[in-house]
Parts: sequence; C-alpha cells; structure tokens
Amino acid sequence: MNSKQFHNPIGTTSSGVRAALVAGILGFLTFSAGAAQAADAKDAKRQEAVNKAVHFLSLSQAEDGSFSSRAGVGPTGLAVLALLRNGRPLTDPTLAKGLAFLEKSVQPTGGIHEPNSRIASYETCVAVLCFTEANKGGKYDALLKKADAYVRGVQWSEKDSSDFNYGGAGYKPGSRPDLSNTSFLIDALRAAGAGSDDEALKRAEVFVSRCQNLESAHNTTALAGKVNDGGFYYAITVDAKGDRGSPEGGLRSYGTMSYSGLRSMLYAGVSKDDPRVKAAISWIQKNYDVKQNPGMGTAGLFYYYHTFAKSLDALGAEQFEDAKGVKHDWRSELATELASSQKADGSWINSNRRWFENDPNLATSFALLALSYCQPK
Repeated sequence: MNSKQFHNPIGTTSSGVRAALVAGILGFLTFSAGAAQAADAKDAKRQEAVNKAVHFLSLSQAEDGSFSSRAGVGPTGLAVLALLRNGRPLTDPTLAKGLAFLEKSVQPTGGIHEPNSRIASYETCVAVLCFTEANKGGKYDALLKKADAYVRGVQWSEKDSSDFNYGGAGYKPGSRPDLSNTSFLIDALRAAGAGSDDEALKRAEVFVSRCQNLESAHNTTALAGKVNDGGFYYAITVDAKGDRGSPEGGLRSYGTMSYSGLRSMLYAGVSKDDPRVKAAISWIQKNYDVKQNPGMGTAGLFYYYHTFAKSLDALGAEQFEDAKGVKHDWRSELATELASSQKADGSWINSNRRWFENDPNLATSFALLALSYCQPK
C-alpha cells in the first residue's frame, strides 16, 4: 500500500462506496449539529428563565438587603445563594446588599441568624453555604470558622449513639432533630471543608440512616420495617397517625426527604454500592417525577425541585433511568418544567401555602437553585 492509499482510504474505494461513506459522514455531522442546536436552544430557555428570575429578585429586595425578612434570615440566605449559584458577580448590587445583610446577622456565638431566632440552626447553615460561595480571597474565613464551630455545636452528639436523636440537627440548638435540618447541616459542614471521614458527618450518617424506611443493622427503630421501601421520612418522632403516616403504621416516604437522604449519605461518604444507597435509588426510580413532590403532591414543590436537582447532581447521573427502563435527561426535563411554570414577572409561586412556598421570594429562590444544577455538563 503506498502512502497516498494509506492516508486517503476513501480515495481507494469505488465511487459508489465512496459516495455512501461521504453521505454517511455528512449525515452524522448534520445529526450532531442538529442535536447541538437543540441542546443550545434548551439551555437558552433555561438561561432566559434564570435572567428573568434574577431580575425579579432585584426588584423585590428590601432596602436593607433582605428578602421576606418577616420569616427571618432564611429567605435572604436562599436568595443570595441562588444568585451566587447562577454566576452573579460579587459586584452585583442585589448580591452585595444581600451579603451585607447576612453579615450584619452574625451573632457573638458564630451563628448567623436573628437574635432569639426559632430557626437559628437552619439559618446559619444556609448562610454558611452563601459565604463559602462568596469567599473570594479569604474575605469570610474568620466568619466561616466561627460559623462552622456553631454548626457543629448544634448537632446532637453528647448522648449515646443508641439515642435516636444522636447525630441529628433541628431548627435550633437543642430542638428535636429532623432529616431536613440534618441535611442542611451536612451541606454546611461539607461546604466548610469537612471530608467524608469527619466525625460530625459520621454522626449525621447514623441519624440519616434511622430516617430511612429500610430495616437493616443501621436502622433498628420500630418504624424501620413498617414500610421498608428504601425512601426517607422527616423524623422518627413524627406522629405515624398524622398525614405523613402509612397504612402499615409507619411513616410514608416522600420525595423531598428521599432525595435529601440520598444526598446526605453520599456526602457522608457512604458508597453507591451500600444497600442503603441502592435502596434509596430504587425508591427514586419508582417515583421519578418533575411535576409533583412524590408522596406530598404540590406541598413543598419548589424545595423538592431543589433537592431533586442537587441530589441527582451529587449522584453524578447525567441520565437517570426510572423503574420502567425509561432514561431521563433530568436536567433538561426539570428546566423545561420550571420554565413553563414561571410567572410573567420572572417569579414562581406555589398555590399550596404549606411551608410558605406561597411567598414568591422563597419559591423563586428554590427554583433558581434547582436551575443552577440544570446547566449542561
């Protein structure tokens, strides 16, 4: 074979075969270009939704830099985090004013909340996520060090590990722990630099495991085997006879907590091969949904969207295959759903008033946080 034939194999074939090869290559290139254009168009819609939401927040911010401050520091922390996660520069006026408000909320204890707040732990964990994202050049190093110490002090760690509160966190120091607040604590610890071998994360893993509907050596509570579907519930101490109860006498698994439980285990260093993680993924496969919060309907829908996106991103799933074998481009599906439900003014609002998502600042911040994980990889 001469050098010309080696470097140009198409040139050695018959004209018919050569034409077919060229046509195939052109077809492939055309298909690839079309797919890329479609992907670009979808992301353009996502970015348009983001831009409209950012504009809405800039108009709804109070003069002191807060958002919905009647509900405490939390909504401001979520709004600021959403702006940071969507690439707003620190010089952005809305972002700068929000960070300044949060900084003024730092307490002598290191907590970041209103004085005498009933949700001080939650507010501090959200603020830690904000200041970690904004910590360019070590500006907030001292603040974050004190806040990390405060967060660690919130965790139930003094009692024996057999105590069902062990490893968890509640809305404020000493309050009943729950999975939602514990997941925020795990997020904050991880953002502040805790590795999977960190003792606080290992303690948190114990509590998270006890909020899973899975009978195992990690969960020997009376609720463990009642439902046994691998999903997660809010707290061991919730009344099983209430609206979260199951016909079996246990607590129903639902979307927000199941995604939070999965992410918390991954952040705590639990392997994807661990039966707890496999059971959680199996529950999600059976209950994959971008229209409602599985098990809760429209209640907490935008918080669900945030945990859905953040958890699947933590799982490293570019496509997620449900129990029926359908593969979902979850980033695109969620972004499309959110874009379709956005109001003309750029906000989102939940008609279901539960957990205050009828506040457009709160719902919009959760939606923006979800969209930040929907960027093409």
